[in-house]
Amino acid sequence: MSKDKQTFFYKDKPLFGLDIGHGSIKVMQLGGTKKGASITGYGTATFDYRALDNGVITDPAIIAKAMHSLFDQHLIGQITTRRVAIAIPTYRTFSRSMRLPKLNASELHNAVQLEVEQYVPVPLQDLYLDYATSRITADISETFVVAVPKNIVDSYLALAKMLDLEAVLIEPTMASCARLFTKDKQSDITSIIIDFGSLTADISIVDKTILTTSTVPAGGLVFTEAIRDKLNISIDEAGDIKTKFGLDVSIVQKDVLKALEPALAKLVTEIRRVMRYYEEHYGPNKQIGQIVMLGGGANIPGLGTWLTDTLKIPVRTHNHPWAVFDHADLKLPLTADRLMYVTVAGLALVPSKEVYS
Repeated sequence: MSKDKQTFFYKDKPLFGLDIGHGSIKVMQLGGTKKGASITGYGTATFDYRALDNGVITDPAIIAKAMHSLFDQHLIGQITTRRVAIAIPTYRTFSRSMRLPKLNASELHNAVQLEVEQYVPVPLQDLYLDYATSRITADISETFVVAVPKNIVDSYLALAKMLDLEAVLIEPTMASCARLFTKDKQSDITSIIIDFGSLTADISIVDKTILTTSTVPAGGLVFTEAIRDKLNISIDEAGDIKTKFGLDVSIVQKDVLKALEPALAKLVTEIRRVMRYYEEHYGPNKQIGQIVMLGGGANIPGLGTWLTDTLKIPVRTHNHPWAVFDHADLKLPLTADRLMYVTVAGLALVPSKEVYS
């Protein structure tokens, strides 16, 4: 992380993205070329997931050791800055769209606080709170609110300090995914985006901005463990079956579908719920045009086809960062691993004007 290098995408104040997941970390930095943004450096490393407890980094030394290992041994390309944007898992945050009367700034702040006190099971003084108005009508201000327990954010800041990094932004993973989604050729279509992490699937409706979010326990590791338990095999064997065969036609298709049925049922129920929410709030004439899957857990053969058949709406997998950005001569990760860099690529896209005055 030397300071004497310079990139041109963020001019004098570049930053890199840091995504801390369930036992893994990912980093990525973008630079600028005549063609647009390019990946200048990226990498991943693993750590003992027990270094986190309910979202709080309880043993930062373990993750710090993994970060040093990543930069010393596993970094592809270069990270040239100590300024970092960090993602917190969406399921560790409280996100909600609120329909409030049109208010001035001070009144809106008070109204948001009152609403948060009603639906978040954490005292207001123990939360960091942020919000933005997503839609204004003659009578209503629709405001998207994110609240995060302070002990979670503070533990991430402590890790950054231990690593001598300047944390300039901390945001939910879904916000990062939505930022990358804006680079999609079909991002002008009202969409449901599903970010499949290790433990959860985060579901959002995006129409130029995030309108609502939800989470279900349907992540990649959840799927793998379900296959393991159903077939009575090792976790590694289950992972191989999931990524090689998935829900595609094969000799194990029926068993895999049976294993994943409970998690998939929860996923479909929640997708239908957010679709009803959108219709109720924005009218039956505004239709959701597509469902887009992102994240490392989305790399399951046949999942998109199964969801399309079940929900009767087009489902596709989002392009990985290497299909969105130039990557010069950098060695690419394995095909199966490319989708897991979606969140960190969205972080790396943060414009400097968002974090510096």
